[in-house]
Amino acid sequence: MHDSLEKRIEEIRRRDRRYSARAFFFVLEALDFTIEEHSQRRRDRHITGKELLMGIRDLARERFGPLAKNVFQQWGILCTEDFGEIVFKLCGAGLLQRRAQDSKQDFEDGFDFDRTFVKEYAPRNPWRSQV
Repeated sequence: MHDSLEKRIEEIRRRDRRYSARAFFFVLEALDFTIEEHSQRRRDRHITGKELLMGIRDLARERFGPLAKNVFQQWGILCTEDFGEIVFKLCGAGLLQRRAQDSKQDFEDGFDFDRTFVKEYAPRNPWRSQV
């Protein structure tokens, strides 16, 4: 299955090289992360664009810290609208499903990368909670 996923993402990228393959895999990981977070609160597994953006933000902070903005730039992602482009490309390839009310506009003005990942970044101090 993983080889098939890689091949399908490469097919997407053959038509549009704007985003690194890693960007597609990260969005899929963030979707799983977001579904897991929301599954405790509701039975519907559908995630809105805004909810996915918050999951992307949280996973990026956890995984990349203040370097998240730079990582995303390396992958061709410059704003939250790029995540919408990636999601809809994954839908077009049959890797994700969408509902009629889902739209690329759901990803507009989600958050500012500089503010979210650089200016407001506060590292977690695991020792502080143990004192």
